[in-house]
Amino acid sequence: METWEWIVLAAAAGVALLLLVALVWIRRRRSHLEDRFGPEYHRAVSATGRGDAERRLATVERRHEELEIRSLAPAARDRYLEEWRQAESRFVSDPRDAVRAAERIVERVLEERGYPVEGDAEDRAAYVAVDHPDVVERYRHGQAMLQHVDGDESTENLRKAMIDFRTVLEDLLHGRPAAAA
Repeated sequence: METWEWIVLAAAAGVALLLLVALVWIRRRRSHLEDRFGPEYHRAVSATGRGDAERRLATVERRHEELEIRSLAPAARDRYLEEWRQAESRFVSDPRDAVRAAERIVERVLEERGYPVEGDAEDRAAYVAVDHPDVVERYRHGQAMLQHVDGDESTENLRKAMIDFRTVLEDLLHGRPAAAA
């Protein structure tokens, strides 16, 4: 073989090796994001496509690492549980107000734990999904039910929202954040 043939063969082997490394890196990144975000990963992919979703989730994960997420002190946890009991007891007499109070409690817990509360609802939910991927959909669903309280199903939607917010609150107060992978 002549020298130029060896050079072409080496270049082709180098390109093939680079493509293989890139493919392995992409698959590992995808697997990591899917494990870290759970159902949120699949929701994001179906909403915006794999590439956009993975870029967005990777950005959220990087920004999340800069946050100082902390546990609540037992006294704060007890205070929020008491506020929750009060909101829940108002549900029969004023369901809309009770659910709005429940939503505010969840948002205050998020803020006190160190999650960003500014920005749009999707961004807030994505930050929560990093540590609590199994309940973030309940957070979204509760907010959606609160928005759809007109008509015959209003009380049922408020009941569903209350249950969703309770699930999120319990996870935020008692659940452990997912381990960083």
